[in-house]
Amino acid sequence: MEVRSKIYTYRTTVTWSEGKRGVVASPGKPDLQVATPPEFKGHEGIWSPEDLFVASVNVCVMSTFLAFAERAGLAFTGYQSDAEGRVELVEGKLQVTAVMLKPRLTVKAGEDVSKAKELLAKAEANCLVSNSVKTNVTIEPTVSAA
Repeated sequence: MEVRSKIYTYRTTVTWSEGKRGVVASPGKPDLQVATPPEFKGHEGIWSPEDLFVASVNVCVMSTFLAFAERAGLAFTGYQSDAEGRVELVEGKLQVTAVMLKPRLTVKAGEDVSKAKELLAKAEANCLVSNSVKTNVTIEPTVSAA
């Protein structure tokens, strides 16, 4: 994937609302309620930084895969990916130590399943979020033909 040399800027604003809750905003996008997770005496049912971190890796790998699949002409009919992040205490500090992605890809009958797996691996290797964090990101894809 060729990326032209350019700087891209993304802006968000977080505003505290009450307790351990806030709102994330970004120009032209819907606001998102955020909070400290329940494990850290926060709130149930609200997106946490930990959720968003794991989701960010998951979405980035999917987006990167979509670009590679389009360029390669891979015909597929479904993509869904579960992701799990692990938070651990390392040298006295909490950090996300691993993110496991489990994409399930359905390719059209007659498509090369090994090519699909190769594109998924290439997507993870080229995902800008994966490449921007020190967390070990692994991928365990399942590819089937329709």
